[in-house]
Amino acid sequence: MPEHPDLIPARPVRPSDEDREQAARRLQEAAAAGRIELAELDQRLGEIYTARTQGELAHAGRDLPEPARTDSLVVRDEPHSRFAFSVFGWFSRKGRWIAPRVFTSLSVFGGGEIDLRDARFAGQEIRVRAFALWGYTEVVVPDDVEVEVKGLGLFGAFDRSAVNRRQGAPRVIVSGLALFGGVGTKTKRPAAR
Repeated sequence: MPEHPDLIPARPVRPSDEDREQAARRLQEAAAAGRIELAELDQRLGEIYTARTQGELAHAGRDLPEPARTDSLVVRDEPHSRFAFSVFGWFSRKGRWIAPRVFTSLSVFGGGEIDLRDARFAGQEIRVRAFALWGYTEVVVPDDVEVEVKGLGLFGAFDRSAVNRRQGAPRVIVSGLALFGGVGTKTKRPAAR
C-alpha cells in the first residue's frame, strides 16, 4: 500500500508551445551547422510538432549536442526597462528581465545594482552605461559571456576586474563615468537553471 495515496505517480509531461519552438530552433541551427541534412530536418520537425510528451520532444533532438546556456541568452522580446536612476537612494535591476541593447544608469549621492546573471539580452551585444556622481553602481555579469569594460574614473574608481574574453558568446560592454564615486564590475556564475 502506498505511503501517500493522494500522490499521483510520475507521468509524462506534455510540452508547451515554447518547448516546441526551442526544439525547432535547435534543429534549425544543427541543419545550418551541417549536423543534419534538410530531409532529416523536415522529418524531425514533424516529430516536434506531433510530440505529445517531453520525452518524444527530446527524441527529435537525439544525437545533437546539448545547447549551451548562452545559446538562449539573446531573445526577440521587448526590454523591460532602459534606465535606472537614484538620488540619495538605491536602485536594483536584477532577476529575470530583458536587458536592452543600451541600458543607462545614474547614481547621484546614491547607488545601485545592475545584475545581468538571470537577464536575457535584446541583442548579441549590449551596452551598460553607468554614471556614478558621488555615488556607487555595481554591474554583475554572468561568467559565460564576453565582457569589455571601458569607463573613466575621475576622482573616483571605475573597476575593470570583470573583463572576460569568450569568443562567440554574447557581449556586454560596460562604460561610463565615476566622478567622486565608483562603478564596480564583477563576473559571477549564473543561477542554476
